Amino acid sequence: MSQENVEIVRQLQPGPEVNLVELFARGEDDAEVEAVIAAAAPAFTDDFVCVFHSLSDESRPGVRGLRECWLDWLAPWEGYRTEIEELIDAGDRVLALVRDFGRLPGADKEVDFRGCTVWTVREGRIARAEFFTADRADAFKAAGLQE
Repeated sequence: MSQENVEIVRQLQPGPEVNLVELFARGEDDAEVEAVIAAAAPAFTDDFVCVFHSLSDESRPGVRGLRECWLDWLAPWEGYRTEIEELIDAGDRVLALVRDFGRLPGADKEVDFRGCTVWTVREGRIARAEFFTADRADAFKAAGLQE
């Protein structure tokens, strides 16, 4: 089952060419955003929560909460994309090691840094997502692994 969890997480990851600012930063009334939320909802449990630890340890519920977290994280960026380095099977959790690339307004070059997400999968659906950017050791610990 855990390899299936890795594949569930892999399918949720946007491609490295996707600008996450454009993906998430559409108006709340935008019918396209509502369609994307409706399409994504079946991949998540009804009690899904997410936490962006670099912003706050507060969890936000639902797919809308996930979008709100991303909007908060992406606020300073003009462009932002992410590439998967590795997906690590941790039973009911999947640790996604990523390299993120961001470009600030007026900047010609991207900055890059390493981040990770711990995805908890329950009965084939995502139940929790915890985003870490400051310290990968915290993500490994949250996934029940050692770095």
